[in-house]
Amino acid sequence: MRILLAEDETVLSDQIRRVLTAEGRAVDVTHDGEEAAFLGSTEPYDAIILDLGLPRRDGLSILKDWRAQGITTPVLILTARDGWSQRVDGLDAGADDYLTKPFHMTELAARIRVILRRRMPSANPVFRKGALEFDTRTGRATVDLMPVDLTQQEVAVLTYLVHNVGRMVTRTELSEHIYAYDGDRDSNTIAVFIARLRKKLGPELIQTVRGRGYSIDAE
Repeated sequence: MRILLAEDETVLSDQIRRVLTAEGRAVDVTHDGEEAAFLGSTEPYDAIILDLGLPRRDGLSILKDWRAQGITTPVLILTARDGWSQRVDGLDAGADDYLTKPFHMTELAARIRVILRRRMPSANPVFRKGALEFDTRTGRATVDLMPVDLTQQEVAVLTYLVHNVGRMVTRTELSEHIYAYDGDRDSNTIAVFIARLRKKLGPELIQTVRGRGYSIDAE
């Protein structure tokens, strides 16, 4: 899953990026309000973390513009401790959640997991199909209760397909959601990740829609 992080405090943004990357997320980082507005309007993010006090353009106006454009990407806003009015304004403008600085990284990661989980057909964060059990919160998979070792990219591909269970996902869409903005978006490597997942988790899990993409059928 791909996340835009718009935060001008570089130390904080580095900490957030490391935490989210460790969970298999692709993270684009910007410290500038104008760039944040552009990326959020043009790139297909699964969630956005938006600091309201960005330079060059404030987060609240950015959020209002996104919603006016019909962009429904879930947004978690970050505010200062004394910014209660900003929190209210942000929620009124269409934010899905907020965190007050300072905060624990584990809480931020948990809130992002909740936001992403809302995209799933079921509220259950654990996906089960046949002998497979996959926890979207941790990226851990088991087959017949035996742990399966997945790489970060394999977790990213599987997570996105699980979040879109029952729907065909193209290779291009997968590339856009598992690689960061400056990543090597070679859609041909998606086939490699799919092949590895089938080998590890079972050949019937992921269906190929010939010439178009992949899907996981809902049970």
